[in-house]
Amino acid sequence: MPAAVGLSPEILAKYEPVIGLEVHVQLFTATKIFCGCANRFGSAPNTNVCPVCLGLPGSLPVLNAKAVEFATLASLALNCIVRNRSIFARKNYFYPDLPKGYQISQFDKPIAEHGWIEVPTAGGTKRIGITRLHMEEDAGKSLHDGFSDSATRTYLDLNRCGTPLAEIVSEPDIRTPDEAFEYLTRMKEVLLYTGVSDCNMEEGSLRCDANVSVRPRGQEKFGAKVEVKNVNSFRFVRMALEYEIERQIEVIESGGSISQETRLWDANESRTYSMRSKEQAHDYRYFPEPDLPPLVLTPEFIATQKGALPEMPEAKRLRFEAEYKISSANAAVLTSSISTANTFEKFAKVARSPERFANLVVNEVGGRLNALGLEQDQSPVSMTGIVQAADLLEAGKISSKQLKQLFDVCFEKGEDFAAVYEREKPEQITDASALEKMIDEVIAANPKQVEQYRAGKKTMAGFFVGQVMKASKGQANPALLNELVTRKLEG
Repeated sequence: MPAAVGLSPEILAKYEPVIGLEVHVQLFTATKIFCGCANRFGSAPNTNVCPVCLGLPGSLPVLNAKAVEFATLASLALNCIVRNRSIFARKNYFYPDLPKGYQISQFDKPIAEHGWIEVPTAGGTKRIGITRLHMEEDAGKSLHDGFSDSATRTYLDLNRCGTPLAEIVSEPDIRTPDEAFEYLTRMKEVLLYTGVSDCNMEEGSLRCDANVSVRPRGQEKFGAKVEVKNVNSFRFVRMALEYEIERQIEVIESGGSISQETRLWDANESRTYSMRSKEQAHDYRYFPEPDLPPLVLTPEFIATQKGALPEMPEAKRLRFEAEYKISSANAAVLTSSISTANTFEKFAKVARSPERFANLVVNEVGGRLNALGLEQDQSPVSMTGIVQAADLLEAGKISSKQLKQLFDVCFEKGEDFAAVYEREKPEQITDASALEKMIDEVIAANPKQVEQYRAGKKTMAGFFVGQVMKASKGQANPALLNELVTRKLEG
């Protein structure tokens, strides 16, 4: 944990953090929310703009129907109540990358409210409330570096103006940085499952601001709130919260008071630093957007969107555990994205043992991919190859050790499992008489260990199994070998 001053666990335990998160999600529409400009990342600066998203006189916004569908879908997936009638409002403030001088957003009547996400904690599952999900347009982007005169000038790229956003505001229900991390992780999973956003944090498709305060444990009143911005990964959100919680406790323990302010996270120095004071609330002078009528969603529309929801990640995890008899840890990995889950299920249906297949996908192949920094689609071993390997293992035709060796060859030579297996063709020895002959030889060569076994040291059986496995070059069938060794030693 990045420590502000390295406070003792006893001092930290005296205080309770209170955390709320504000997440901005860019909706994955082809065009912007109020005009026909392309909603595309990476274009040349100021090329995806028009009079509407630049707020030029005489231009009028027209609401993007797909953005409404996506916002409704996201709201339902996050267990929110979708309003039949919501209002767009003007949020007035002045900033160089906001050419209109206001942002079209939603204020007191958002599209959805009262949702929740369940997260795992040390004490069991915890439900974290979602206050609201509202629609709004994004602002442009100020560029403070990358140019020869960046020391004296700021450049503006207004391509992002008008990008459709869903802002998701949590209740202040989060009590630890780990809970915040789990909340964000599960929110991202849900949004990716619904397809409403690509959630690419590097491209700004998902951005998170954290509000954090501390209070003496047991006190109901909240402490002074600090907003932490500029956090571009969930790992950094957790680190920023850890740092900020300890910083605030240290200030209070030293006799000081917490200033209500906005702070930025510096990932290079692993600390937050002050950006601006928030002693007084900003007066955004909200009023209903005069150029847009109320957004009215019929019960039929909401029902249609609800019917379009895919099976959600948590429900899919529980079903995989029950239907395919896989562990909760494997189920979590295999449902981390809808494409991964669908691919696993497609091949699990044809595998002799879905449980064994899952273990190979996650641990044997997945472990090798993680060590090499590769994605599943870069694996030399295809899903068909993993099914073949799992079936051979299930049938007892190869041992776990042989399988590991075959996978090592696959990754070393960049070949799929079928080709490597056909060439190497390791076979287990399942002939009992052949194994008994090897066992007899090992027993005859190790009389002292036989005496130890028969004197009550039953763990010596493992010694004999190991020696026979070595003599057979790893080809002895493990289950049959264990049975025969025990029978011989007991006899």
